[in-house]
Amino acid sequence: MTKKAIMTAALAAAMLGSTIGAATVSAEDYSDVNIEIISKGFQHQYWQAVLLGANNKAAELGCTINFVGPNSESDIADQVQMLDSAINASPSAIGLAALDTEACLDSIGKAQAAGIPIIGFDSGVPGAPEGAIWANAATDNYAAGELAAEKTYEAIKDRIPTDGTVVRIGILAQDATGESVVNRGLGFIDKMAEFLKADGHSVKLEGNDKYVNDATCETSDDADVIIETLVPSAVTSELSAIDCQTLLNKDDIIAIYGSNQHSGEAMVTGNENLMKFGQDEGQIIGVAFDSGAVIKAAVADGTFIGAVTQAPVSIGEHVVELACKAAHGEDVADVDTGCQWYTAENMEDPEIAPNLYD
Repeated sequence: MTKKAIMTAALAAAMLGSTIGAATVSAEDYSDVNIEIISKGFQHQYWQAVLLGANNKAAELGCTINFVGPNSESDIADQVQMLDSAINASPSAIGLAALDTEACLDSIGKAQAAGIPIIGFDSGVPGAPEGAIWANAATDNYAAGELAAEKTYEAIKDRIPTDGTVVRIGILAQDATGESVVNRGLGFIDKMAEFLKADGHSVKLEGNDKYVNDATCETSDDADVIIETLVPSAVTSELSAIDCQTLLNKDDIIAIYGSNQHSGEAMVTGNENLMKFGQDEGQIIGVAFDSGAVIKAAVADGTFIGAVTQAPVSIGEHVVELACKAAHGEDVADVDTGCQWYTAENMEDPEIAPNLYD
C-alpha cells in the first residue's frame, strides 16, 4: 500500500471483513457522498488501523473516500498541500487530523468559503475558527494520559522514598504541537502530580517548555519528584531513542512514559543495549501508549508493565459516518472513541484485542 492510498468503498468491501466497534448505522443513502480524509501520517500502523475503520464504514454506507497522509508527522507543509488538494477536489466533506492548526488556517478558511464541512479526528483541529469543525471523532487524550498516570503510579508509589531523596519520572513526547500527544502528556503530568501530592510528595517540572508551562499542577524547586518531558528536535526514531537513553542513564529515574506509538517504540529501541526496563527491583517501569507489534511484544514479555490503547478502527468508522451526516446536513456532535489499559494478562480479552493492531 502506498503512502497516499486511495481506497474506494468497492475495494474496501472486497478486502475487509466485519467492522469492529462500529458507529451507529444510519438508514440514509450516502452513495452520493465523497469524502477527503487527511491523516497525520501513514508511517505508523496506527493510521492503517484508522484507514481500516474508515474503509469498513465507507463500504457499509456506500460513500467514497480518499485517505491520504504525509510521509512523516513533522511534514506540516506536505499536509497543508494535501488539504488544499482535497479542497480543490470539491468533496462532500473533509476529515482532518491536523499536525499544526495554525498552518492549516488559510486552507480551513477556503473550505468554509466553499461550504465544505470538516470533521476532525484523532488529534482533531484544536484552535480552529468557530464553526469550521462540525464535530470531532477522537479519544479524550487528556483523560487517556490520566489513565496512564494512574497505572504508572500504582507501580511506582512504593519506590518513592519518604526521606526526601529525589526521584525522576520521564515522559517521551513525539512533539509539542499535536493536540493528542500534548494532552496525553499534560493529563499524565497533572494526574501524577495529584497522586504524589496526596501522598505527601512535591513535584518539579523539567524539560520541554510547552509541557512545563501548560501543566496545571504546582511545581517546586525543592521537590522530591521530578517529572521531565523530552521532545526531539525532529520526529525521527533515532532522536527519540536517544531521548529515551538520556532518561534511562539518569541515576534517579524510576519510570518512563511514552505518549504515542512513535515514543513507545523509541523506548524499546533505546533500551536494547541498556536493558533497564522491567518490573523487578532496581529496574525502570515502562508505560507506553498505542499499539503495534513492537509495543505489544514489550507488554507481553514484561518489558513494559502495560500501555493505553485507543480505538483507531472506531475512530476511522466515526469520522466517515460523521462526514456523511454533515454532507447531508444532518446534526452531528463530538464522539469520544475511548481508551483502554492493556497488560500481558488482558491483551487477549475480546474487548481489548480488536484495538491492538500489529
